[in-house]
Amino acid sequence: QVQLVESGGGLVQAGGSLRLSCAASGSIASIKAMGWYRQAPGKQRELVATISSSGRTNYADSVKGRFAIPRDNPKNTVYLQMNSLEAEDTAVYYCNAAIMRIGISNVYDYWGQGTQVTVSS
Repeated sequence: QVQLVESGGGLVQAGGSLRLSCAASGSIASIKAMGWYRQAPGKQRELVATISSSGRTNYADSVKGRFAIPRDNPKNTVYLQMNSLEAEDTAVYYCNAAIMRIGISNVYDYWGQGTQVTVSS
């Protein structure tokens, strides 16, 4: 079994910062890409940022220059550092990871349970 456990969401004023964490645990052989997605009320889930196993990053245009996605490979953990938060960033944030399990050759997508981020204007 593999689990992704997120933490760090909450309520913050516009212009403030938050850091989300996502730790993967279980029978993990290797983790490929990791990323963060978000879903606001009444909207589809959208990509926020991704990071490959080698550290190559990709960001949604709406968060470029404000968010960063560092990764700690030995800890199987990915973070989302969110600065200069705006009301439009309010959403449930989901962690995603492409993981190869021990003894299984295929790579599967796993999702965290989601963490609420609310930015007050």
